[in-house]
Amino acid sequence: MSGNVGMEQLIPIVNKLQDAFSSLGTPLSLDLPQIAVVGSQSAGKSSVLENFVGKDFLPRGSGIVTRRPLVLQLINSKAEYAEFLHQKNKYYSDFDQVRKEIEMETDRVTGGNKGISNIPINLRVYSPNVLNLTLIDLPGMTKVAVGNQPQDIEIQIRSMVLEFISKESCLILAVSPANTDLANSDALKIAKEVDPQGMRTIGVITKLDLMDEGTDARDILENRTLPLRRGYMGVVNRSQKDIEGRKDIRAALAGERKFFLSHPAYRHMADRMGTPYLQKILNQQLTNHIKDTLPALRNKLQSQLLAMEKDVEEFKNFRPDDPARKTKAMMQMCTQFGSDFEKTIEGSGAEISTLELSGGAKINRIFHERFPFELVKMEFDERELRREIGIIIKNIHAIRTGLFTPDMAFEAVVKKQIEKLKGPSLKCVDMVISELTNVVHKCSSKMTRYPRLREEVERIVNTRIREQEQRVKDQLLLLVDVQLSYMNTNHEDFIGFAKAQDKSENTAKRKVGNQVIRKGWLTLHNISFMKGGSKEFWFVLTTESLSWFKDEEEKEKKFMIPLDGLKIRDMEGGLFSHKNMFAIFNPESRNVYKDYKQLELSGESQDDIDSWKASFLRAGVYPDRSQEEGNTTAKDDIGSMDPQLERQVETIRNLVDSYMKIVNKTQRDLVPKTIMFLCVNNVQEFIGAELMAHLYSTVDQQSLMEESQEEAQRREELLRMYHATKEALNIIGDINITTNSTPTPPPVDNDWLHIDQTTNGGGSRPSSPKPSRGGPPPPLPNRPGPGGSSMPNRPAPSIPNRPAPTAPGGGPPIPAASIYLAQQATKGAAPYAGEIAHSAAPYAADIARSAAPYAADAARSAAPFIAQGIAQGTKSYLSNQYGSQRGRPSSAGPPGVPKIPDRPSIPSRPNLL
Repeated sequence: MSGNVGMEQLIPIVNKLQDAFSSLGTPLSLDLPQIAVVGSQSAGKSSVLENFVGKDFLPRGSGIVTRRPLVLQLINSKAEYAEFLHQKNKYYSDFDQVRKEIEMETDRVTGGNKGISNIPINLRVYSPNVLNLTLIDLPGMTKVAVGNQPQDIEIQIRSMVLEFISKESCLILAVSPANTDLANSDALKIAKEVDPQGMRTIGVITKLDLMDEGTDARDILENRTLPLRRGYMGVVNRSQKDIEGRKDIRAALAGERKFFLSHPAYRHMADRMGTPYLQKILNQQLTNHIKDTLPALRNKLQSQLLAMEKDVEEFKNFRPDDPARKTKAMMQMCTQFGSDFEKTIEGSGAEISTLELSGGAKINRIFHERFPFELVKMEFDERELRREIGIIIKNIHAIRTGLFTPDMAFEAVVKKQIEKLKGPSLKCVDMVISELTNVVHKCSSKMTRYPRLREEVERIVNTRIREQEQRVKDQLLLLVDVQLSYMNTNHEDFIGFAKAQDKSENTAKRKVGNQVIRKGWLTLHNISFMKGGSKEFWFVLTTESLSWFKDEEEKEKKFMIPLDGLKIRDMEGGLFSHKNMFAIFNPESRNVYKDYKQLELSGESQDDIDSWKASFLRAGVYPDRSQEEGNTTAKDDIGSMDPQLERQVETIRNLVDSYMKIVNKTQRDLVPKTIMFLCVNNVQEFIGAELMAHLYSTVDQQSLMEESQEEAQRREELLRMYHATKEALNIIGDINITTNSTPTPPPVDNDWLHIDQTTNGGGSRPSSPKPSRGGPPPPLPNRPGPGGSSMPNRPAPSIPNRPAPTAPGGGPPIPAASIYLAQQATKGAAPYAGEIAHSAAPYAADIARSAAPYAADAARSAAPFIAQGIAQGTKSYLSNQYGSQRGRPSSAGPPGVPKIPDRPSIPSRPNLL
């Protein structure tokens, strides 16, 4: 990687992207590669960062010190200084001032009550002592609130940490102190939650110099205990005494190097420990991580660049104070506004809503659904209408007895009904005007850059809409007055008096045919109580009969009665009777239904009953005359209605119904046409022909085209982001992404992360799992010398070629036999597996007792070394076994195994045991 200049530019360009996007505060969301430092409170995270820089620059103290994320960008440079993103062009060479600025900037956002915030502080440090690196120092995870901190401080910090490390592009630097049980590490636990495969987690062990005497972290650093895929690195930070004594960090780094070289447990890996090596590894891993994420980052930047190019195109060669530009922009805005208005009304716009109806579609719905519904809502009250017709007929006849149905009664009733059409017509205009106003506001949204222009355009167009609104309403009222001015009883669709009279007679029903008048549910009450009492049926009323069925499918007919000669009357409400009831009976006391003189029916409401009564009137079933005479007070001024008057009322009712159908049909046709002509089309023509003239005549054009501050700021930010993104793509395009980088280590056995820590006996260290098979083989352990002192860490010397004593009974030399067994076991020869196990079982206990101090090292050593220890420790036992029980082993080996070639005898070695 050192030879690839493009790869070396990766970290600086990511830093530049971080600064650009952080300062803009724009919605461009890119998961830029970075390293987040996580760990429990006082784990040594900040000390590690200070060791990287070589300066004391981070706040220190008790409790939570890091209360805002610190984005630390380290840049290799000849000069040494620092600068904050929130204080551009201000450089700090005194790092004590850097610490004070971090504290003040933290308090500025969080206050002085130890609160936290997820708004980061961006600090860039230039130094010849650092490698290009970007890290994020996060607040330490804590358990208990301190001072005025909120009680859920633990949840807040955890949420903040997860916000950063959950991104796939973020490497996790999990810092854990060596003087506490690693199985209880908060850093490893939270890293495991978001990175269960360990692809992004790097372990750092601090405070190695503070471990109890006689203990070390060798197994952890060699990735044997609690292994991680990327392994662990150890560092030694300054102690509190060193910090208070202002010990120089360079001296501290020298002391760290001396510690690793002199410590017997770490000297063999001293070149892989310490802050400089950690900084180098992080630089390499971050560079490799950026390289791995380059394709996704490039695709994201390209998609963002394409999204911005359309907006940026209008800003090219932009001069805010150019008068010609302002005039051209105003004409373009007005033309675009008129085009959008027309397309929204006509339904050919590019932006079609999928959520709700709007524009022309909504106006169409008003014309053909809402307006007809308003007409239906004003449907006449049947009972009141008949009452009015009866009163009008009596008033027209006055003292005389009328023989014929008066046509004046028809005109009086029709005019009253036509007058009611004004309400629905005017309401239709109001609904269309409201939608037109919404369309104007929506189409002017593209003028947001020029708020004065948008405000003036909306004012002018809405004024025009209000003017036309009044014209439309006047025209619709005129249409109603035209209908009132003359009753065209010769209209081809009007039934006329003759047909109306025929329709009201029973004889006419047979000529017309058996037409259905009404259907619906009614409850039949006069069923025998022993048969279940009242029951609901589906009734069908026609011009000739009344039938009822089991349900609305009308498949199973229960009964049918003819209507000839029947009458209806109201039922008195009794203890067991329904209050909304009426009865159908025969005045001649004949049975109507089976053995019953009358059919007792009820509905859900009084309105339902009145509607059914009116339907029976149309079918020729009139109220009982005797009841009408006995209830004159309830009929107000109508008095008793004789059959002659009833027929006249029914005739006028049929005429009114026929004529109002003609009027309603005309109104449904002319009202939408009038609104479209005088309002919608007129406003559309006004926008295309007169809007610009009104703008030039009423307002100063220069003030109209003043940009809003928000738009100017948005344009500047968009241009800066566009150029930053373009520059990033250019730099990424020059990088040789085919450079070979260190691959991610293979998976390790991380089952320890799932172990319930409560089973470890109060936090005792769990048993060490097997080391990772993917890494390099571990070095040989230190062997104890004759005096018990530690021997230098070096590979075991080769065994000299000298004769060894033979075992009693003429067996082969012991070392050769042991080498033979170890060789066969290593090769995994199946035929020897059982024999080796049987032979080694008797002396396993002897080895365990005699080589106790030697057992741990022997377990980690290679197979030849194990065989050598076995040979030296148990030679007499093996000699007896081979001599007395099995005899001398043949150099040819068991059947089927190739013969082992003869080799020179190996001289004996001193017994190390």
